[in-house]
Amino acid sequence: MAGNVRLFVNDDLGQGQSVSLSRPQAHYLFGVMRLELGAQLLLFNRQDGEWAAEVTEAGKRGGQVLCLQQQRPLAMPPDLWLLFAPIKKARTDFIVEKAVEMGVRRICPVLTEFTNAERVKQERLQAHAVEAAEQCGATYVPEVAAAEKFDRVLGGWDPARRIMFCNEGLAGSAAPLPGGLAGASWAVLIGPEGGFSQPERARLAKADHAHGVSLGPRILRADTAAVAALTLWQTQLGDWR
Repeated sequence: MAGNVRLFVNDDLGQGQSVSLSRPQAHYLFGVMRLELGAQLLLFNRQDGEWAAEVTEAGKRGGQVLCLQQQRPLAMPPDLWLLFAPIKKARTDFIVEKAVEMGVRRICPVLTEFTNAERVKQERLQAHAVEAAEQCGATYVPEVAAAEKFDRVLGGWDPARRIMFCNEGLAGSAAPLPGGLAGASWAVLIGPEGGFSQPERARLAKADHAHGVSLGPRILRADTAAVAALTLWQTQLGDWR
């Protein structure tokens, strides 16, 4: 029976496949989790599902694990992206973590007119997404894209992917999602703490593929809004239905 430790790897996984561990991975397994030779764990990547594996070599600077058998096939989340304006570091980390747990396929930081945050460190956020997937049992890790400006994102947007944007100007009003669009490609767009600027709202309002929604009668913090918006989408159009 495989242990509870889960590890994301970039290698292909299959029965009898040997996977080499990097120094950080070896430190985590043998230094932090105290696994030893013969210990079992779970491996996953972005395409081969989850595999039971056994430690065949353990060292301070590396090691080897051997794939035994598949435990679960790949379970892809819906074709949903999360676009959000970065906020303070810890709260941005929270948004990335919850996006992974709640099931998105891609995470995209967007620099809006009122965005007020430090430089977005893509590599750090990607590592945070990996850690969240390891903890929540996901078999897929969303890609964290490089931060881009709002105008550039909207300028190159494929209209086949619809956008659900959370418009604080609609707070307290009825603004439901359109029906009959389950299974379509979507993105949820969350603005910064100061909300979208008037030109940004106007641009979104003019786009046929963009749909403004209300998240209830109160104005939510950006990190709370991300969780609320993903819950709304998943329960109406995603894999929570």
